Amino acid sequence: MKLGINSVLFGGHDMETAFRWTAACGYDGIELSAIDGMSEHLVLDRWKELVAPIRELSKKYNLPLLAMEQPSQDSAKMEAAFAAAVELGIPIINCGPGGKSGDEASLRQAIDSLGKLADRAGTFGLTLCVKAHVGAAIYNTPTSLAALNAIASKSFGLDMDPSHIYRANENPVEAIRAVVHRIRHVHIRDCKGRQQNPGTPEMQANGRGDIDLLGYIRVLHEHHYTGPVNLEVIGAKAYEVPRCVAIAAESRGHMQACLQACKAR
Repeated sequence: MKLGINSVLFGGHDMETAFRWTAACGYDGIELSAIDGMSEHLVLDRWKELVAPIRELSKKYNLPLLAMEQPSQDSAKMEAAFAAAVELGIPIINCGPGGKSGDEASLRQAIDSLGKLADRAGTFGLTLCVKAHVGAAIYNTPTSLAALNAIASKSFGLDMDPSHIYRANENPVEAIRAVVHRIRHVHIRDCKGRQQNPGTPEMQANGRGDIDLLGYIRVLHEHHYTGPVNLEVIGAKAYEVPRCVAIAAESRGHMQACLQACKAR
């Protein structure tokens, strides 16, 4: 498994700050945030001018580009994301499911849209991943399985986020076993309680909440998962750098301990 950070944790700062401190905390790579409003990192409207600086930062800090998060299913946004990913050598695009929970028509529409986007990702040699998300059409294990069963493309996979599954009133350790064969990316963070939001950035740090992340990582290891495990902490845009680094470092230590405990490292 490759441990990384989604640069959105440093969304209030420039890309070099994200790269510098991700490397300093000992991560294996980085996921670039292309999330409008949460960061000004991989801005897709001007991605061509960002390719060279990003490549330079990746080389300077010895941080491979593990993935990109671009939540929208808008076709123009996705085309830009796919093109940028190819130029940067990013293998995985993570997007949101859209729609609303408990609405069968919304679920069908989300699956249809994701299937078409996955086919398009395949023409670029990329993998499109989606995660269950609180309030969206795909929000728990049954709806995740519905999407996986409907979309057979090898260019489509699951981005598994234990915090969303936990907030869907499921046990992430049990839930992951049902979908582990189609997991291509992991967004990891902790969560205290089962409320709609994931809590403050500090409480999203691994080890601060209620989720059995050791058990979760153990299942990944038992099933020979070797892909990215990227920390995704939202809500820290107004934080000063030291607070972001504290969250990154604490979470990296917890992840490393989990990997060692299950003999994955």
